[in-house]
Amino acid sequence: MNDTPARLLRLLSLLQTPREWPGSELADRLGVSGRTVRRDIDRLRELGYPVEATLGVTGGYRLAAGAALPPLVLDDEEAVAIAVGLRAAAGQAVAGIEEASVRALAKLEQVLPHKLRRRVRVIGAATSTFRGDGPAADPEVLAALAATVTNTERVRFAYRDAAGNETRRNIEPRGLATLQRRWYLVGFDLDRMAWRSFRVDRIERPQPTGARFTPRDLPAADAAAYVAGNRTDWGTRPYRVDITIHLPAYRIAGRLGEAAGALEALGEHSCRLVEERDDAPEWVASQLISLDAEFEVRDSPELAERLRAAAARIARALPANAE
Repeated sequence: MNDTPARLLRLLSLLQTPREWPGSELADRLGVSGRTVRRDIDRLRELGYPVEATLGVTGGYRLAAGAALPPLVLDDEEAVAIAVGLRAAAGQAVAGIEEASVRALAKLEQVLPHKLRRRVRVIGAATSTFRGDGPAADPEVLAALAATVTNTERVRFAYRDAAGNETRRNIEPRGLATLQRRWYLVGFDLDRMAWRSFRVDRIERPQPTGARFTPRDLPAADAAAYVAGNRTDWGTRPYRVDITIHLPAYRIAGRLGEAAGALEALGEHSCRLVEERDDAPEWVASQLISLDAEFEVRDSPELAERLRAAAARIARALPANAE
């Protein structure tokens, strides 16, 4: 075996089995001389692998426990077994290891060959575990979201609310967290310009966009604190919206990010939006302007303030003689 990197990986794979390997047997397995084996052992030690050697007739080489975990080399069966175990752990949200399971699963599935991914899915579909009460998150969705968090990469996905209504979301993901045996994704919603948490069991078809972003300051210590409600700065506090819009309700349904049932039809040509919101009033103001329709703010000081500010900016942008 003349390819040094491939030989080192093969040697490392042999040493990871729990036994001592005589130098002569390693040389036979690798098809090299004993001197080459000793040189390769030294290279592994330089890379941080704690290879121990014992002298004597029964002596040999073995990989010992070190101060830190070095990279491991897995064969196909081992990789499949670990992936299946991590998927089960991630789906069950085991206290204390759930986030680590998802991070490890994301790393492993990123490098699994297609044939091994297929085997993992087949095994997962053919087996089941007791999950307790409540909906379970899809491990594949969890792994995909974890990868976007790690890579600070924007992600798009379909999201179904409690009423079953589907919306498309464009998110800067910040972290994953569990609360009461449910997984949540915390991120900044670029369409609504506000922080949001999403139940992962309601997320479908996550698609990393490839666009990187600079993380914004999360108004909480971490994603878990945000989901639990321990916010350091709410940014936009809850406010009331009461607006009459002179368009049919079906023309604007979903365009204002309204909750299901928040739009009330007022005849054929108008509707009324009444709800409590905790997103950014600036975003609602910009969406109202983009409707290109008449509307009246009946009761929402926060929204009225943002609309006045927008009107002032527009007025300043126009030529002095504009009518």
